[in-house]
Amino acid sequence: MMQQQALQGLRERLGPAGFTDDASDLAPWLTDWRGWRTGRALAMASPASLEEVRFVVQAAVAERIPIVPQGGNTSMVAGATPEADGQAIILSLRRMRRIRAVSIEDNALVAEAGVVLTQVHDAAAAAGRLFPLSLGAKGSATVGGLVSTNAGGVQVLRYGTMRALTLGVEAVLPDGTVHHGLKALRKDNRGYDLKHLLIGAEGTLGVVTAATLALVPRPVERAVAWVGLVRLDAALPLLRRLEAATGGQISSFEIVPQAGLDLVTHHLANARAPLAGRHQWHVLIEADTSRPGDPLADAMRDSLGAAVESGEVADAVIAGSEAQAEALWLLRESLPEAERREGGAAKHDIAVSVADMPAFIIQTAPAVESAFPGARVLAFGHLGDGNVHFNVRAPEGADGEAWLRQNSGAINRFVDDAVVAMGGTISAEHGIGVLKRDEFVRLAEPGRLEWMRAVKSALDPLGIMNPGKLLPPCD
Repeated sequence: MMQQQALQGLRERLGPAGFTDDASDLAPWLTDWRGWRTGRALAMASPASLEEVRFVVQAAVAERIPIVPQGGNTSMVAGATPEADGQAIILSLRRMRRIRAVSIEDNALVAEAGVVLTQVHDAAAAAGRLFPLSLGAKGSATVGGLVSTNAGGVQVLRYGTMRALTLGVEAVLPDGTVHHGLKALRKDNRGYDLKHLLIGAEGTLGVVTAATLALVPRPVERAVAWVGLVRLDAALPLLRRLEAATGGQISSFEIVPQAGLDLVTHHLANARAPLAGRHQWHVLIEADTSRPGDPLADAMRDSLGAAVESGEVADAVIAGSEAQAEALWLLRESLPEAERREGGAAKHDIAVSVADMPAFIIQTAPAVESAFPGARVLAFGHLGDGNVHFNVRAPEGADGEAWLRQNSGAINRFVDDAVVAMGGTISAEHGIGVLKRDEFVRLAEPGRLEWMRAVKSALDPLGIMNPGKLLPPCD
């Protein structure tokens, strides 16, 4: 009865635009983006202001109703999906979509949690600035979700993750109080930093309602190149050569295997390979500059030419226009969708040190394919910052879904053990959520789970914030 009274109070305060318990309205938000988990919920609250978020949290606290914060629902690890018991409410931030401020003097932008990443890009561009974080889900991923998962993307090499790009956070904490932390301070040494606890916490420590984001001068020129490598272990020497030649202006350095390029050219209409020959490994490289007249393209061309002449690189092409640059990026960004169309894979968002990543791929890929006969490893992504998507596809001609159901658990353990043995992490940018939780618990270094539980207990003693995510429920 008390629970129903709490829900009725939410209905009255938020109105029809901000509250629903209709099954058809809830259905699209109960399943994770990958379609692996479907939960249930009592209702969905969609507040439009900080005070409405606070009201929702306070009402939930009073009746101990679990809360599942949700933005664009693009989590790769079911981090925004309610549990199957149907006892939680979804707290959608999608109506909080205002850009509150843009400051050229501070090089900062304040965006509410429901603002989509492309809107941030547009607002920054209108001010002659750049928000230098981009990823495949930029048209649906929201600021709250990006902060809560410490999102990365394709420009981490030069600009860092959301942790580096988030200057301040506003959030409603699990007791219903508000953390007013949006001031654009570059330095603040007043002890513990709640902002950094909330970044990457996957909604388990509070509800992010807005963030102050760091901007940089808008590039006036970029140079984009596609390179065919002689061998994978030539990649990092090439990166260091280009960094030296451009004065550290390389923003993206993405590896793509020939098998991945073949998938894209097969499934993407009008796509074609950028180079005439076939190469086991390719690299997509971007450098940018905000200085007019900077000889960036010349530096890239000269450096790549010298690498070809020395035999470090087999072939290379530099985009001659923005259209050609976008076409090269489309090949890379279409790879996950092409892989999905081909039948999916056991996906691993892993990282080791940058220096170790080529060796990790060279050693682990054949080991996986030997341990699971017929399996096909597809490793691609952000080699420049030591993070690749190490995906394992089913044998050619096999029933992919059935094969993955039978083998994905063992494959995950095999790959994760190899990552940990090299001192790496099983989650570089997607988070833990539910799908990686058991492996995280199995492999966590001594003491890590205990101090994480201590923080969770201190800030959320009732355990109502996104229960079951990141950490298993306490016994």
